[in-house]
Order: sequence, then C-alpha cells, then structure tokens
Amino acid sequence: MVYFFGPFEFDPDRFELRNQGKLIALEPQVFLLLKMLIENHDRMVSKDELIAQIWQRRAVSDATIASRIKLARSAIGDDGRSQQMIRTIYGMGFRFVAAVTTSSPAPAVPVDPATTGGPPAKDMKPSLAVLAFQYLGSPGADMTLADAIPHDLIQALSRLRWLTVIARSSTFQFRAQVPDVAAISKTLNVRYLMAGTVERQGQALIVTAELSDCQSGAVIWSDQISTPLAGVHELRAELAARVVSSLEVYIPLNEARIARLSVSENLDSWPNYHLGLQHMYRFTPEANAKATGFFEKAAAQDPGFARAYAGLSFTNFQTAFMKFGDAPQVAALNSKRFAERSIELDPLDPFSNFTMGRSHWLQGDLESGQDWLDRAIALSPNYAQGHYARGFTDMLACRSTSARHHVDTAFLLSPLDQFVYAMLGTRAMSLMVDGEYDAASVWADKAARAPGAHFLIAMIAVLTYALSKNQTMADYWSANVRHRRPDANQAHFFSSFPFADQNIRHRVSDAFVQCGF
Repeated sequence: MVYFFGPFEFDPDRFELRNQGKLIALEPQVFLLLKMLIENHDRMVSKDELIAQIWQRRAVSDATIASRIKLARSAIGDDGRSQQMIRTIYGMGFRFVAAVTTSSPAPAVPVDPATTGGPPAKDMKPSLAVLAFQYLGSPGADMTLADAIPHDLIQALSRLRWLTVIARSSTFQFRAQVPDVAAISKTLNVRYLMAGTVERQGQALIVTAELSDCQSGAVIWSDQISTPLAGVHELRAELAARVVSSLEVYIPLNEARIARLSVSENLDSWPNYHLGLQHMYRFTPEANAKATGFFEKAAAQDPGFARAYAGLSFTNFQTAFMKFGDAPQVAALNSKRFAERSIELDPLDPFSNFTMGRSHWLQGDLESGQDWLDRAIALSPNYAQGHYARGFTDMLACRSTSARHHVDTAFLLSPLDQFVYAMLGTRAMSLMVDGEYDAASVWADKAARAPGAHFLIAMIAVLTYALSKNQTMADYWSANVRHRRPDANQAHFFSSFPFADQNIRHRVSDAFVQCGF
C-alpha cells in the first residue's frame, strides 16, 4: 500500500518518503513514527502506542518523542505552530490530519504458458515461483487455503531484497497435481520453485511445503506443520515465518554449492558473494580472511552490489570484535565505512541495515545501532539475525526482558542458524544482568559448546559459573579460553561487550579477576 498526501508519496514497503518523486532521507525511528501516524490517519495515536511500537516499551522522555515529532513534521513541510499535517492532542497523543489517499502496486502482467518460453534470463539474484498449493480431500471451505497460503508466502517473500519472486497472477496459472518443474522453470524463467499441499484430517489441517532447485530437480528444503481448524490464522503466520527464515539459509547454501562446482575464474559477483558467506560463518581468522577475499572480488566485479559491501562490513566487524590481527580499530572503522556504502547502494536491504547496526557496537554507540537493527527487522520481520542482534543490543543496555524476547524470536525463526551460539550466549548474559546466575550458567554452557562458539563465548561461561559459585566449571572454561586464546583478558571482553551499566561492568570484572583474567 502506498499513501499520498499533498506532494508527498509514502511507501512503507520500500521504506521511502518522496516529495514530487524526490527521495527524502529519514532516521529509522522518524520513518516508523510517520508510518504509524499515516496508517492510522483516521484516529488519534496515543503516546503509549508510539512507545510500544517504536521504542519497544522502553522508558522514553517526552522530549525524545517531541524531537521525533519535530523531525517528522520537518520532513513533510509541517511545523508545531501550523500543525497542518500532524496535530498534537495535548496530553494524549498525535493524529495525522492531512487528506490521505492510497493505491496498491500494479499487478504483474499474466504469463501465457502456451506462448512464453526460452532459456532463463541471466540475473544475478535467484528467482522463485510459488505455485498454488494442492488441496487434498473432499471439497469444502478449507479449499480456499490452497490459494490463501501461497499468496501469504508470496507477500512475505517479496520483502527479501535478494530474491526475485514471481507474482501470483503468473504462478497460479500452473495447477497440475504433479507440477512439471522443468516446464514451469522455462516458462517463468525461475531458478527455484515452491509447491505444497493442504490436507484436512478430522479437525486438523496439515500443510506441507517444499522448495526445489529447478536446474537439478532436487528438493533442497521441506517442512510440514499442522494445527486444529481453529488455529488456521496462526498456522498461516507460522508457515510464512518458517519459510522466510528457512529460505534465508537454504537458498544461499545451494547457491554456494553451485558456485563450488563451477570454474573459479568464471565466477561472477553473485557466486563469489555466496562463497564468501560460506567462509564468513566459520568464525576463524583464516576463514574470515578468505571470506573477505571473495567479497572484495564480488565488489570489484560489480561496484553496485550492496551485499558485497555488507559482507566486507561483516568480516571487518569480525576482525575487530574477535581481535583478529593487530589493528582492530582500523577494522572497526572499515566495518562502518563498508556498511555505509552498502546502505548508499541499497537502503532497503535488511542485511545492509544489520551490518550498519552492528558497526555502531564497535564505537560503543548502542542507541544508534539499535535504530538500524529496528529498521532491518521492519524491512524483514522474519529476519532471525536481525532479532538476535537487536537482543544483543538490549542485553548490553541491560534491557534483559526485551533481550530475551528478541533472542527467543531469533531462535524460533532459525533454530539451525550460524549464530545459534551467539543467541544462547546473549540469553545467558541477559540472565546474568538480572542476577539469575545459575540459569545464566546453564545457557552459557550450551553456548560455549555450540558450533562456531569462539573464545569470547567461553569467557561468558567462565563469568556465569564464577558468579554462580561453581568454581570447578569456572576453572574448566578458564582453561578452555586460555587454550584457544592465551592472551585473553578483560580488555578483550569489554571492548566486545561494552555494558552501559557501570555496576554490571564492576560485577563482571570482579568475577574475571577471581578466575585469573
């Protein structure tokens, strides 16, 4: 949905505000505030609603809200005196009072399977067609779900900037009981195909979905969920979340596998980028250096490829965060520089916003980083790594309840994520902040034993076991840390975990001293 008022055009899906076609730059919180007011222009929006949606119920002063309102007014040519667009209802809230009209995006032109064909067009991004699902069983009211569920999936997947998703007006023309993957791929020029079934068994519904690589014909991912008939709407939301988060993992894995089978000299920017991802998530100095090399190749081959620069921001963040090499400060500056370049090229890419948010951690600027992570989640609500990073920020700011909420959301969305060790470690640290040391040590132990866990995660285990008075396990993990990183010390830990609360820092420092760090 696009909203029009005066000379302005507000597109929440694209995260854009335009004045007579000219893009207006907005801070993430200001954009979200405008979005909330415009979408609810038929009523007043209370301060409590704004705080709940934009600031996640954190303590926010009236001055902070007023400053965001002022910036929003300035962006649309309004001011506090005239209030022609945004009216203040004193002591209660705000209302968007300008006349608003709306329009939906134009539908794609249908494809005629009888006349369309030819080899798939060369496109750097992978492409996907979601077919209407097959309904299994006797005709009934549930049959509509065979169209409604894939429609939900198309809408959700269309938010992924790295994936081209074919419109339903084209894909729903293919309704064969057993889809001809090769023919559909040729007709729609797609690399991936998603199909599924909806089946009623008694008072339950069972939905199955599977993703195929059209080139090889292999199924690279599948899932099945069931629910009582009364939980249909929850099922639709859950399936959309599962599909989006799973495709964020499985399509890049498949793209990297294809790249590895190709001659390296013939690789273009897209496969080089995915080979970089494969090394990036191994969390070692050697793998991080290899990932950097692949991302540099991708950026050199396509200087306009935003995700290549986001990858460079990620690997430089790793270098600074993990203290790879002798120049972590230089890496921290590079992390922010590459994130900024990625945002310049594609401000709507969640991964770009994610890397920008994390780059602020290295400067100790948690609040600015949080705004970018909120934007990443707004752009892709099922972006597991965005939720994890948002939880990490809340943990450092000692907002433990919010931290656990975001980390739990991340884990539900992506239980096999490369950052599972970090999710577990963040949950442990949030419990430590609350003084729940026994529970914290349980989660920290899980984190330190998870794939990909590095010496800083083992230091969390040292810390939480020391605070829970379990010196035996604290000594065990201390030895583990020194084996992995003989020079590990408190400075390493605090530069990567810059707690906002000095009392927490003192508590952590005392525990490390107790263990010889």
